[in-house]
Amino acid sequence: MDELLDPDASLTYLRGWQDRVERNAATARDTADRIAAVRGTARDGNDLTEVTVDSTGALLDIRFTDRIHRFPPSAVARAVLDASTAARRAAAGRAREIVTETLGPDSPAARAITAQIDSRAGEGPHG
Repeated sequence: MDELLDPDASLTYLRGWQDRVERNAATARDTADRIAAVRGTARDGNDLTEVTVDSTGALLDIRFTDRIHRFPPSAVARAVLDASTAARRAAAGRAREIVTETLGPDSPAARAITAQIDSRAGEGPHG
């Protein structure tokens, strides 16, 4: 007899399916929470500024060193942009690690998510 036609076997199958769906949903929530908590912090090469961004690349904090007084505003602006880029890359790298740890490196879902992370960070694909 086909298992799905047996009421007890069907119920067991559906409970197993529901458990898998609930585990996958919990994993997705945990992964999203971990990614949301990611922060990237970086300094520019001249040590003029330190920038912190969240997992989306949004600016959370910027700190300037006393060295900025010795540089023209255009150099300080470039330092902020350089540090922001490095911080976004750091945050994206950590987010990619979380996705790969959770879903595995061969997961099509992991590849799709990391492609979105890379796109937000302004990076190319990572393999």
